[in-house]
Amino acid sequence: MANLFEQHRNYVLGDSELELIGDRDKLAQWRHKGIGPAFYKLGRKIIYRGADLNAWAEANRVDPSKEGAA
Repeated sequence: MANLFEQHRNYVLGDSELELIGDRDKLAQWRHKGIGPAFYKLGRKIIYRGADLNAWAEANRVDPSKEGAA
């Protein structure tokens, strides 16, 4: 698995790296719906761990060579 995010880094809203998976509004929608990557909510601050972002990205990976194979 290739890491898109630094494993041991914490990301907060406003970090440009988070734009890779979605803008601030999209991340807010996902949090509200209970989908998207795992996060911590400390007061009003939202924190994403790099390891959680990488795990979420890997779980959503699509391999075109395996699509439609049954």
